[in-house]
Amino acid sequence: MTRISSKSYWFRRLCLRFLPVLVWLGTVACVVSLFQRRAERFEILGFAQGQVRHVKATCTGRLKSVPVQLFEKVSLDDTVAVIDTVLDNEPLLQGQIKAQLATARAEIEHLMAQLVPTQESMLAEAANLETDKVEAQRRYAVDVENAGVRILETKTLLASDRITLEDLAVEVQIVQELLAEEAVAPYELQKAQVAYNTLAKKIEENERLLEQNERDLKQAQERCDEFALRQIQHPSVDSALEVIRKEIAVRERLMDDLWVQLDALELRQAVELKAPFDGVVVPLYGRAGEVVLRRSGESILRRLGEVVLAGEPILAIAEARPSEIIAYATEEQIDQVQEGMEVTLINKTANKVTIVKSHVVYVGPTMERKPERLWLNPVIPEWGLPISIKIPPDLKLVSGELVGIRRL
Repeated sequence: MTRISSKSYWFRRLCLRFLPVLVWLGTVACVVSLFQRRAERFEILGFAQGQVRHVKATCTGRLKSVPVQLFEKVSLDDTVAVIDTVLDNEPLLQGQIKAQLATARAEIEHLMAQLVPTQESMLAEAANLETDKVEAQRRYAVDVENAGVRILETKTLLASDRITLEDLAVEVQIVQELLAEEAVAPYELQKAQVAYNTLAKKIEENERLLEQNERDLKQAQERCDEFALRQIQHPSVDSALEVIRKEIAVRERLMDDLWVQLDALELRQAVELKAPFDGVVVPLYGRAGEVVLRRSGESILRRLGEVVLAGEPILAIAEARPSEIIAYATEEQIDQVQEGMEVTLINKTANKVTIVKSHVVYVGPTMERKPERLWLNPVIPEWGLPISIKIPPDLKLVSGELVGIRRL
């Protein structure tokens, strides 16, 4: 029977005693590794996005200088473009504006010359109207006086005829008495009776004429009183002159506008366009937040010597560092996403895995089509609810870089 040495015995005893500890340590290591791998997994993908802003022309002009190149870094307030606002046709425009100014000035002088004679003519017309009114008033008064004279004449004649008629009546009565005594012939009675009848008829006609004259007097007096109350409508001198004054004011405003245009043309100078923030020059045409690679000369920047209109983009600048992560929640995840919710960001690179915490800044109102790079199948479009997540300062990303997102 082989005898076991004391060293071998104690070694076996130690192995048997520490074996459970080693197994427990291995188990803990496996659990830690599993938790680490679980932490490195994520639920959705997003991409880093920075602000992209177009630098647009503030006025119409020709590009005098574009001192930046594609993907060149720029700083806040760096000059990125210079516009020469004096165009080729501006000398002609200056000549046209000066001609319009001369025309407007001549029209104002012509209108000013019309003010004095127009005022004098209207004052003379008003004086003539007053004179005509006085003359007409006098005619109406003469008509009243004439009617009164005719009435007086008629009354005088009637009074005389009535006296004569009474005498004839006495004479007729005397002749009748004498004829009864046969002192006169019947012829004398007929003669006296005819004279009486003729005068009576004349008196009757004059009485009717007197009534007509009285009516004429009344009408003439009414016309005279009505005309006396009538006001002459003089044409307003101020109203007539106001038309000319308004025309002068219009011409003066036109001259002011023309002077402003002329001064603007004469004082034109180069306009410098500044970078709105620190960033990198990127192509003009591309998705916001994504750098679209193009070869030189493919409508990336507006070039020296080009004429640009006010509001046209000249170049685009993207932030040097992205400020947010855009991700899309699926329909199953909509109820779990809300503003302010904390999330875990996982950024995997070839060298290391970076895990940081952040939160959701805002959640979009409607479902949108995801960018193609986020589709599982490149031929099947996918839709999702857009969410914006703030990038922590210690997470270094570039625009367009994919980031994993997992809910805490």
